[in-house]
Amino acid sequence: MPRKSQTRTEPQTEPQTQTEPGASALPADVAALGYEEARDELAEVVRRLEAGGTGLEESLALWERGEALAEACRRRLEGARARLDAARPADEQEQG
Repeated sequence: MPRKSQTRTEPQTEPQTQTEPGASALPADVAALGYEEARDELAEVVRRLEAGGTGLEESLALWERGEALAEACRRRLEGARARLDAARPADEQEQG
């Protein structure tokens, strides 16, 4: 009986973008999301992972997507914090 060749398809990688020097690159579609969009998609990823029923490959892909979404949210929040700090008068910043 002829042996069926097993071909493994590698996961498709998305174009990467880097927003901060020295920071790890985010997939371009994740980097383009606003905070609320990334947060909502992250919540959906968590819901799907917690619900179970997905195979190993899909679970890993969801986990990686969730990591990228969480990093995008973190960067957006840090940027907002920096803008707020810059907008505060210098004497308020010193009192902190």
